[in-house]
Amino acid sequence: MRLLPLRQKKSHLMEIQVNGGTVAEKVDWAREKLEQQVPVSTVFGQDEMIDVIGVTKGKGYKGVTSRWHTKKLPRKTHRGLRKVACIGAWHPARVAFSVARAGQKGYHHRTEINKKIYKIGQGYQIKDGKLIKNNASTDYDLSDKSINPLGGFVHYGEVTNDFIMLKGCVVGTKKRVLTLRKSLLVQTKRRALEKIDLKFIDTTSKFGHGRFQTAEEKKAFM
Repeated sequence: MRLLPLRQKKSHLMEIQVNGGTVAEKVDWAREKLEQQVPVSTVFGQDEMIDVIGVTKGKGYKGVTSRWHTKKLPRKTHRGLRKVACIGAWHPARVAFSVARAGQKGYHHRTEINKKIYKIGQGYQIKDGKLIKNNASTDYDLSDKSINPLGGFVHYGEVTNDFIMLKGCVVGTKKRVLTLRKSLLVQTKRRALEKIDLKFIDTTSKFGHGRFQTAEEKKAFM
């Protein structure tokens, strides 16, 4: 946990099944990888489709209109508008599971499939006594820049380790742990097989109306 900008002492633990080979070979492989760092580039590859598993943002106890998006009742409805008018017939004398009811919204375990990897970047490195941060530079950038926007990511900080850039969004809040999994499907669509060549990565400040990509550009302009 000392490698991450998180204020927690306990690490997240997860069991992963080892496939292939005999039991002795599995034990030898696990003993070889014991207490060793596994770089993300050795597991996933560029332009690969992966699955993201996590827990969504918690919304607390919500009513039916917010939880199930039921239609609001007319203005003069007796005893409330944001309700379900009829929750079922007299008989059978119970409420069916399919009827929208109030309850917990969010904080659910979800799996999102087919997230395309746009970039696998390296963390900060020290080379010849200098700190190298240009892990997000493209051919169209005026200066070398890192993946971190000016001021860092909101409610997270700076990313100094290896990272994965995915297309689209993922579940959960900032700093929530996620599980990345190899896709279980056979990818045949064009968008899954196409090669991605990033032209530009926006690193302007996310705390306001950002104008500059790097601190050097801002210093030269100001």
